[in-house]
Amino acid sequence: MRKFSVQRRAANAAQSWRRAGAAVLASSVAAGLLAFAGTARADDAAQIKHGEYLARAADCIACHTSNKAQPYAGGVPFALPFGTIYSTNITPDPVHGIGKLSDADFISAVREGKSKDGKRLYPAMPYTSYTQLTDSDILAIRAYLRTVKPVAQPAPTNTLAFPFNQRWAMVFWNLFNFKSQRFQPDATKSVEWNRGAYLVGALAHCQECHTPRNFMQGLSDKALAGAQLGNWTAYNITSDKISGIGGWSDAELMAYLRSGAANGKANAAGPMAEVVENSTRFLSDGDLKAMVTFLRDVPAQRDGETQPRFAWGSPIQTVVAIRNQPLQMLGATLPADGRTLYNGNCASCHGWQGTGVGGQAAGAYPSLMHNTAVGASGADNLAMVVMHGVSRQTNDAYIAMPAFADQLTDQEAATLVNYVTTQFGNPAATISADKVAKLR
Repeated sequence: MRKFSVQRRAANAAQSWRRAGAAVLASSVAAGLLAFAGTARADDAAQIKHGEYLARAADCIACHTSNKAQPYAGGVPFALPFGTIYSTNITPDPVHGIGKLSDADFISAVREGKSKDGKRLYPAMPYTSYTQLTDSDILAIRAYLRTVKPVAQPAPTNTLAFPFNQRWAMVFWNLFNFKSQRFQPDATKSVEWNRGAYLVGALAHCQECHTPRNFMQGLSDKALAGAQLGNWTAYNITSDKISGIGGWSDAELMAYLRSGAANGKANAAGPMAEVVENSTRFLSDGDLKAMVTFLRDVPAQRDGETQPRFAWGSPIQTVVAIRNQPLQMLGATLPADGRTLYNGNCASCHGWQGTGVGGQAAGAYPSLMHNTAVGASGADNLAMVVMHGVSRQTNDAYIAMPAFADQLTDQEAATLVNYVTTQFGNPAATISADKVAKLR
């Protein structure tokens, strides 16, 4: 996304400057962006409030809070193929936090990936996206962080294998995967589009999860085309009508960002549920609309889907189809089939037809049809939901689904997931018991 959003905007802006009247348009766009960024913050209380809002948009709390009773105290583990990195304490504690950092030190860490002592930060800290942030926005976040409770707690020591534990080697990673450059408004686009580009590409850093990585774990040039995030899949959110969000309405996209639910489309779980809970539900309607406006314009990327993830599924036609079957035959215990597992574990909430319960109410149990997790070409996200459940606080309700990891064996979970995808979603999406075991 950084490559797309920065380079394309720079090229378009350069061309527009040569056009008659471009200066007027460019200044208008820039003025709108800077008004959003809050460059003039004479009132400390206003700056702190603005900083709190920006910290929400950036979802700082998600990565820097391992214990909800100690927000921003760090310690969140990031498991990587070559070891584990732990997030830092960013409370104002003078020893273990950022209390002694100057404003320049803080800007350097956030935007350049450099610590006060000159060490390179690992890109688990998304400075590759935050590099686009304005000084005023970073300092507003800093002003807010000064008001949180200091916690005298050091972050756990990273456990990276050689040579990944050599921070100096990050110089070479940055050489190929990072370019320090502030956000440049595209004068050919509207103020709203630029506002959305700044939110999506810088503050909310959506590309850090939704863009595929190269072999060095840097962002590839397939902006927002979908990526693997641990055991979860961060879906394609380009403008493609089959693989991406091109078939969603603006209202549906805004509803999803606000509550994690878009009726007939998707229900957020896993990392995206956390994004909704910690970040996007707090954003203004204007900012959500700006994000949608920008996402509409992201070049389409097709990833092999044959129809939209939300387009799959039909309801069970007769209750006989899920009634229990005898599990004892000639003294032998038979394994439960998908129908039995669905009836015993899912039907009470999602309905025997799979149509859900509660319609479009805030706390409704969602339909399993026209649901991206069930209609995706892979079943990993659905299996993760079955195994680990859902927990998502919205502005209107607390959404919860129990985890079935303790109730179902690997084979039973695989059988249930395969039944659900076959009956309600994409029948090509299947999972094995071995894969379920890995997802545990």
